[in-house]
Amino acid sequence: MLKKAFYSRPELENFLHANESEGPQLPQGKLRMMDRVVSISETEGRYQRGALVAEYDLDPQQWFFSCHFPGDPVMPGCLVLDGLWQCLGFYLAWRGYHGKGRAIGVDTVRFFNEILPQSGSVQYRLHVRRILTRDFTLGVADGEVWVGEQQVYRAENLKVALFRQDAVVPSPRPLLECV
Repeated sequence: MLKKAFYSRPELENFLHANESEGPQLPQGKLRMMDRVVSISETEGRYQRGALVAEYDLDPQQWFFSCHFPGDPVMPGCLVLDGLWQCLGFYLAWRGYHGKGRAIGVDTVRFFNEILPQSGSVQYRLHVRRILTRDFTLGVADGEVWVGEQQVYRAENLKVALFRQDAVVPSPRPLLECV
């Protein structure tokens, strides 16, 4: 991966179609939630450990608006959250880490407003907290989602792990157990 400070849509699409040896792949097609990376750094951000700003262009005809919710269209929060995880996965690849990327979790997500078909575009802002390397690589970051000048989401302690090619991705432990 050519390490740059920003990536256009065509450059990002080339990354999305890269093979595994060049870094983790991101979702493609309808599930891709970022169209361009407008800035990326190893030293900026709230914690001075890295930052990324990416954008996603909204089209009122996008598939999710017609089914979430009919007559009252809103971008699903799970897709917004996935956009933040995609940003963190891209950041780890940009830093040179390799492996199969998986969203591992998030501690807190707060919604302040809705993302509507006429919103135009969404901006993701990622503040890297830490990167741990063991048998796998774990990225931890806080994320913000903005529409224009308004923050609409905040997520704390987003986690993405990159597992080696030959590693078995562990099954998540249940969050709640019945006794």
